[in-house]
Amino acid sequence: MKISVIIPVYNRPLLVKRAVESVLKQTRPPHEILVIDDGSTDATPEVLRVYEPEIKIVSQKHKGVSAARNTGIRKAKGDWIALLDSDDEWLPSKLAMAEEFHAQHPEYLIFQTEEIWIRGGKRVNPKKRHQKHGGWIFKESLPLCIISPSAVVFNKKVIKEAGMFDEKFPVCEDYDLWLRVTRKFPVGLDPRPGIIKYGGHEDQLSRKYWGMDYYRLLAMEKHVNDPSLPVELKKAALKEILFKLKVLLTGYRKRGKQNPELEAKWQKYSQQMKILEDSCV
Repeated sequence: MKISVIIPVYNRPLLVKRAVESVLKQTRPPHEILVIDDGSTDATPEVLRVYEPEIKIVSQKHKGVSAARNTGIRKAKGDWIALLDSDDEWLPSKLAMAEEFHAQHPEYLIFQTEEIWIRGGKRVNPKKRHQKHGGWIFKESLPLCIISPSAVVFNKKVIKEAGMFDEKFPVCEDYDLWLRVTRKFPVGLDPRPGIIKYGGHEDQLSRKYWGMDYYRLLAMEKHVNDPSLPVELKKAALKEILFKLKVLLTGYRKRGKQNPELEAKWQKYSQQMKILEDSCV
């Protein structure tokens, strides 16, 4: 396995230092380490230069995490990609575990490890809804993202078939990609933790955007409007779309507001669900 590691970063000099060093400490070294500096305006570039030539720095104008990851994937020379968010870190055996898992389960072109969660400096247990699954997991992936970018390793064939990260998504870009991937590929799951996933810091994307369900909704629409989606999966997606629309609309109404776009979507997908259910009777 030639594994290219891709670390996107924007204005995180201290956090990216931890991430890079966790890759350099791997017991099984990667083929290359690409750090995509997405237009940082602070000390991040200076911090990164300390690690050259062990890492390759690719600088670009600020375009967001999706564009940064896509840049890394295009430039990667390895046939396998391992992503690492700049605010997470790998355990020393992460890549050795990936090589071992691949040797034991060559049928999987994408797989991930379990993870250790740290929130506000304390270890916490993920809730049941965050439980990871293996196999054909499109339906399990509908409620929220259950594939972590920092935990996943995938062959370039996966991206060639499913497409790149959608750069129009400011958040939930990983959720969008994994939905496309899980329609086409089974996902392997190594039950051993391979990463430490940190949360609770101020610049975390999930803290910057209200109504993340809106972007999950946009991702699911790509599938329910695809006539090749099997009926069983379409019904599951429509059910989740209607649930998220209800949550979003309730939020607007509590604030005394209306959202004609979401109201129209509610009518559209309610009708689609009714037609689908009637046809199954």
